[in-house]
Amino acid sequence: MGRVTERRRVIRIRDGAVTERPDTLVAEEPLEIRLNGKPLAITMRTPGDDFALAAGFLVSEGVLGSADELQSIVYCAGATADGSNTYNVVDVKTAPGLLLPDINLERNVYTTSSCGLCGKASLDAVRTTARFPIADTPPVRLGSDLLACLPDRLRAAQRVFDRTGGLHAAALFSEDGALLDIREDVGRHNAVDKLVGRALQEGGLPLSRAVLLVSGRASFELAQKAVMAGIPVLAAVSAPSSLAVDLAAETGLTLVGFLRGSSMNVYAGEHRIAVRAAASQG
Repeated sequence: MGRVTERRRVIRIRDGAVTERPDTLVAEEPLEIRLNGKPLAITMRTPGDDFALAAGFLVSEGVLGSADELQSIVYCAGATADGSNTYNVVDVKTAPGLLLPDINLERNVYTTSSCGLCGKASLDAVRTTARFPIADTPPVRLGSDLLACLPDRLRAAQRVFDRTGGLHAAALFSEDGALLDIREDVGRHNAVDKLVGRALQEGGLPLSRAVLLVSGRASFELAQKAVMAGIPVLAAVSAPSSLAVDLAAETGLTLVGFLRGSSMNVYAGEHRIAVRAAASQG
């Protein structure tokens, strides 16, 4: 689908000189996710990888955990009053007989808007619905020097960001630093869902030997998505939230923030991080 970017007129002012020119912007459109024909959620996303996004979202909601639980994902024809297909509505059909959790937007609003349930209620909800307890045996072991290289590898692979400057990215790396997959989106939570959804479709869950790197901050929602996919390490180039740190400590997730150059903060799961020198005392 060729809707990742769009062109818009812009007035450009540089050092007092005014010019008019077209500018390339990242596209943003709503995606309605239906589950077995019933509306479930709406997210604002960059079009593309919509089926993976929907599948990944349902992994984070505890609905799906393996490819054989997914029967089909289709765009809904006749999604508008005139019967045209907007490619902005998808319907996910689960395998016959699959027992679904009691999922609805009122109960699970924290997963889509980061509000509603909070604190201990949010932590308990993830703990009780997680399909893949983080149990990397033996534990993934990462050198701090290897972690320091990952943001540059992420940035080098961001093709659409180079054209627009307006996208978040999420990437999966192997424990030896090889780039496994990368997705871009206006929402970093959508980028993570696209990664996880593709892994589910390819039979790759749980991602028990993978490292998830996200541009920007590490919110509770992103930590939740990592835990639900069985990912043992989440790293972010910016700050984590307090609830993300609490969730990481609760579930055994390794959480790294402010990953910039050779500097980083390890907020939880430090047993997976190997450093060259002993940590300073005091």
